[in-house]
Amino acid sequence: MRFGMSGCFLPADMNEMTPELCTRVRELGFTGIFTRFGKNNPHDTPRASAQRLRDLLADHGVRLFQATGYWQNLVTPDETKRNEGVRTLQAALRLAGWMGARGIDTGPGSMSPDGPWFPHPDNWTDPCRRQLVKSLKECAKAAEDSGVYLSLEGHQLVTLESAEATKAILDEVNSPWVRSDYDSANWITRETVYNTTAAIDHHFDVLGHHIVSCHAKDIWIEDRLTLHLQDGCPGKGLMDFKTLFRRMEALSPDYPVIAEGNSTDDLPAVSGLFHGTAKELSIRVLDVNE
Repeated sequence: MRFGMSGCFLPADMNEMTPELCTRVRELGFTGIFTRFGKNNPHDTPRASAQRLRDLLADHGVRLFQATGYWQNLVTPDETKRNEGVRTLQAALRLAGWMGARGIDTGPGSMSPDGPWFPHPDNWTDPCRRQLVKSLKECAKAAEDSGVYLSLEGHQLVTLESAEATKAILDEVNSPWVRSDYDSANWITRETVYNTTAAIDHHFDVLGHHIVSCHAKDIWIEDRLTLHLQDGCPGKGLMDFKTLFRRMEALSPDYPVIAEGNSTDDLPAVSGLFHGTAKELSIRVLDVNE
């Protein structure tokens, strides 16, 4: 098993990544990162900048487990906007390849004007599903050419609303380069929040080989008079990380498990949880060159 971290003290500009930050990642017990280099436009970032980052990470024992897909809308019926989104995703895959990334993380986008992860009644319709399949098929060759997984993150508020919906779409796209980035919290519901073990097992049973990476987040239900499920820092909620780790390890020891939902201050405790859980399960944590 491989452990990665995301966000926190990682810079928004790849040109600001330093040897000292790489050392900090390693000292915290992680061998890889998921970056959101939001200041580096995939359409105009020079290859030299990406190569500098690639060399820096390699020289200091850090892998780029995931880069970002820039959260473009792949489901809109507006073909002009959808084509723009496809071009952005293709450019993100090319840039990720230059950086030496294993994969990119992206969602399907949303019909909501307020954000790519927000609900809209059209998100769960057949037209949105068809547009998503069309967009992914148009990006599959770019993923293959770049040697980068186009790994999709689902959430119950968007078109990839469940493991079943995700499997159906990935089956239709039918590319070894278009896969699932499983997020442990995003499909947890009121019915499953007190039994995340069963939920995780169900998700893995449905998606199986489609999964190539994991975002490890926690989730809990809050004391409010309307339903509110809050995701956040691993170890602070109801997520069964033992089952999550067992299922990921069974798919492949090489697949990364990436901490999400935590702050920089939380990282030592999250690393302790991850390494302690792996030790308890007799799962070997791989170093960068293994």
